[in-house]
Amino acid sequence: MEQHWNQVYKTKQPTDVSWYEEYPHYSVSLIEGFNLAKTARIIDVGGGDSRLVDTLLELGYLNLTVLDISEKAIKRAKARLGSRADQVQWIVSDVTRFAPVQSFDVWHDRATFHFLTTEPQIDAYLSIAEQAIPAGGFLSVATFSDQGPTKCSGLTVRQYSSDALTDQFAYRFTRLHCEEITHPTPFGTQQLFTTCQFQRKAA
Repeated sequence: MEQHWNQVYKTKQPTDVSWYEEYPHYSVSLIEGFNLAKTARIIDVGGGDSRLVDTLLELGYLNLTVLDISEKAIKRAKARLGSRADQVQWIVSDVTRFAPVQSFDVWHDRATFHFLTTEPQIDAYLSIAEQAIPAGGFLSVATFSDQGPTKCSGLTVRQYSSDALTDQFAYRFTRLHCEEITHPTPFGTQQLFTTCQFQRKAA
């Protein structure tokens, strides 16, 4: 998988991929909606070279982490940010092998979870998220909806309805809100996503 994603980021420009957003309005609105201090610890899981980190820095957030399986994606994001990249913690890791050394007040995942198509992968993700998010912390996850695409970048994904996504996280997280949204791609097409926000239950 590392080779696959490194190849994607090696051969494609930012606007050549379906998930590109010039400004991540929806993700920003979700994070700001949690009403946390600017010192909140926020991780963007599968952030790649998304511009969410740029925007959060501009908004004054101070404790940002970006995790991605692709070293090339992270190098590209660092190059874009220049000296501001030093204000971010960068982690190259498969999320299912991530070993967090700190907790996070917000775990943001826009379209990583749906690439996990086997039960062991999903179980590993859930276990790591449970470890990384303290009681009261927030998790936001977006996947292709059950009416959305079945593949992305040549890989099969697992589609979710709001209820199916909630079921995956229900043991340790309380559902706050779910909805289906439409993402306009750079190619002029539209993709349906299911997005849910959860709060970590007390252990």
